[in-house]
Amino acid sequence: MSFNLVIMESQTKAKTVGKYLGPDYVVKACKGHLRDLPKSTMGVDIEGGFVPEYVPLPDRGDIIAALKRDAKKADMVYLATDPDREGEAIAWHLKELLELPEEKTKRAPFNEITKNVVLQAIANPRAIDLDLVDAQQARRILDRIVGYELSPLLWKKVRRGLSAGRVQSVVTRLVVDRENEIRAFVPKEYWSLDVKLNLVGKPGAFVARYYGSPKKKELANEQQVQGVMKDITGGEFAVVGVKRADKKRSAAPPFTTSTLQQEAARKLNMTPKRTMAIAQQLYEGVDVAGEGTLGLITYMRTDSLRLSNEAMDAAADFITNRYGKNYHYGSHHVFKTKSGAQDAHEAIRPTHVELDPERIAKSLTKEQYKLYKLIWSRFLASQMANAVYDTVAIDTECSGHIFRSTHQSVKFPGFLAVYEEGRDEESEAVGAPLPDLQEGDKALAAEMKPEQHFTQPPVRYNEASLVKAMEEKGIGRPSTYATIVSTIQEREYVNKVDKRLQPTPLGEVVTGLMMERFNDIVDVEFTANMETRLDEVESGNQSWKALLAEFYQDFHQELVDAEAALEGTRLKVPDEVSEEICEVCGRNMVVKIGRFGKFLACPGFPECKNTKPIVEKMPGRCPKCGSTILKRKSKRGYAYYGCERGAECGFMTWDVPTAEDCPKCGQTMFKKSGRGRMKPFCINEECENFLPEDKRGYYQKKETEGPAEEKKPTKKAAAKKPAAKKKTTTKKSTKTKETK
Repeated sequence: MSFNLVIMESQTKAKTVGKYLGPDYVVKACKGHLRDLPKSTMGVDIEGGFVPEYVPLPDRGDIIAALKRDAKKADMVYLATDPDREGEAIAWHLKELLELPEEKTKRAPFNEITKNVVLQAIANPRAIDLDLVDAQQARRILDRIVGYELSPLLWKKVRRGLSAGRVQSVVTRLVVDRENEIRAFVPKEYWSLDVKLNLVGKPGAFVARYYGSPKKKELANEQQVQGVMKDITGGEFAVVGVKRADKKRSAAPPFTTSTLQQEAARKLNMTPKRTMAIAQQLYEGVDVAGEGTLGLITYMRTDSLRLSNEAMDAAADFITNRYGKNYHYGSHHVFKTKSGAQDAHEAIRPTHVELDPERIAKSLTKEQYKLYKLIWSRFLASQMANAVYDTVAIDTECSGHIFRSTHQSVKFPGFLAVYEEGRDEESEAVGAPLPDLQEGDKALAAEMKPEQHFTQPPVRYNEASLVKAMEEKGIGRPSTYATIVSTIQEREYVNKVDKRLQPTPLGEVVTGLMMERFNDIVDVEFTANMETRLDEVESGNQSWKALLAEFYQDFHQELVDAEAALEGTRLKVPDEVSEEICEVCGRNMVVKIGRFGKFLACPGFPECKNTKPIVEKMPGRCPKCGSTILKRKSKRGYAYYGCERGAECGFMTWDVPTAEDCPKCGQTMFKKSGRGRMKPFCINEECENFLPEDKRGYYQKKETEGPAEEKKPTKKAAAKKPAAKKKTTTKKSTKTKETK
């Protein structure tokens, strides 16, 4: 039987695409890269011209063998991996690894997984773009060289197990630089003066704020405020200016990877990593009731604001039919993509705008629904009419001092009927409604309210604002933002404190060393320029091996110089001081790192040798003795919860204690561990609300079935001499640290 083989990265995508292509096509998933540089060695022949040594991934042997068998039988092989550098490289690796001949190998990427787009891609395939492949190889080898040559230096001079990266190091520097700005910040005093004014001769009151004398002026200290108050005390205020205007506000453009991660962090409290994982699910395909399996959004790794004419036409029809013609922008609302963007794909948008979030909500998980609604709303709003505000600004004057009052209200909602963009900083207050004032109206001061303020230091980055900074400075690319932000946290160079990113002492020491000895690696402009040069490789205007050779010459010399300068030196990482007090000597304990991770130790060592594990106090009370419940970690890194009295009490569970008490027995209620909101339950076996362990939603290992005689033995088995029977017991299924 003849067939065509289509190879994709994801099993979900393969399932979706398989339904579109029909019986003449077999769609298989390679599950990402099948070969890579070896882990144990550099894997790059630097002296031989930066020739990479690719090896099959050890855990992908079965997939490789199966794909080889299918490819050998197929009439044509379509490589339909993701439409970016990484996907192009995976397609090239597949061709090489499966030994596919040129004449039966085609590249068929698609930006969205819809039937029409998939069929068009298969009908119009192309060859593998080797410039894209070379750009990916250059990035991979650059990162390998920096990581494998620089990390050993950090091991020797700072701490074992550390790693450095070409992009992660400069992003860590951004966080460290912001922390240094905060430390160096000197607050500056300023004052505001609000006056409550009662109209003379007609009812009405309003509040005005000091503006200037008469030009705009800032009140720098209390003395200046007292001077203004003295001037206006007992004086009459006159309305000297009334300005009314319609203010238009345009919708935000559709999402790029960066803006999606920022907005999901602001509105949905999702990390960039989680955002991309959920977006991947929406892109690959979801089983929608009544519609079948559909890819719900276009490719989610993009820096382009471009939209197809078909998508904008569909949005226009939807807006006109649902909201009315006056809510549409009037024409295609085209947004200009910033200079330097790759612009390889459309902006992120729904594939079918008619599938509004409420219509398909029951087919989506909570996270899928929230993210899909965000993408759908942003796209639809981008094609809607401007919002119109009615604004008024009123100036009143007394003794040469101008006070201003402002207010704005929505006159026509336009795109606000669907979506409003979130902001990192607080937006300017719209002001209280104002009475109908005319020039010449008089007012008297009823109350004066002076208030002292101080300028605030720059805020620490959160994950959204760090992604925004990376995009603005040209660090990384859409496919790398989420990975970089999670990597610097996983490697403990940065911690998240109250949703803000703060460098650890380790991160500051490593960054200091990098800035002193490898300044170009952590230089923002150098890193951004390297991204630009990788783009040049992609466009065919730069040799990837020449790029590597130029970089390595300077980098290797810096490494040699650093080794010589740091000979015999080991940098000390300052201890992280905790709020925990040593019971033995009264000092604040510090965080140390041992074989099994972090623990608390007394800084008075060796005089005081007191240590204790790092624990987190949880809400609720121990159901056995009423003591505090602590969160701990097993040797394998799994979180569990136990009584603070330890073995003396013996209570331990994987379930998470909550602040809620059972309405029947009064004991602390627990919930299933994991993501999302879980319904609390009672674990008191004597309570009528008790929920047995096997009904709490955890995976239960199937117990051994009944006696063997229930199954009909095979002939071969029947011919064998029966073994002596052993006594068996059925043990109740319980969760342990090993099976968690």
